[in-house]
Amino acid sequence: MDCLFCKIANGEIPSNKAYEDEDVIAFYDLNPQAPTHILLIPKKHIGSARDIDASSSKVVAHIFEVIAKLATELRLEDGFRVVTNCGESAGQSVQHLHFHLLSGRAFSWPPG
Repeated sequence: MDCLFCKIANGEIPSNKAYEDEDVIAFYDLNPQAPTHILLIPKKHIGSARDIDASSSKVVAHIFEVIAKLATELRLEDGFRVVTNCGESAGQSVQHLHFHLLSGRAFSWPPG
């Protein structure tokens, strides 16, 4: 499989890591859309939110635990946004489930 995020998770491509454990890696986005912009991915390939099932829901829950941990460590007291895009028309550019943790600026709704 030629998946960019699998290569990052496997250490084939370097990243600026914010967190890593046996199931999850979090790294700073190369094209940040906010002062804090971290991507969180499961190390095991899951294509998108559409592919979450009983066998993968535990790692997704764990990702949200990591988000809470990072928000505390990074002192994101003013708030933060967590986003996942599902499918190309929704803006998913890498076909590997990932969550954007964004903070450090005001956000509007709906997003652009």
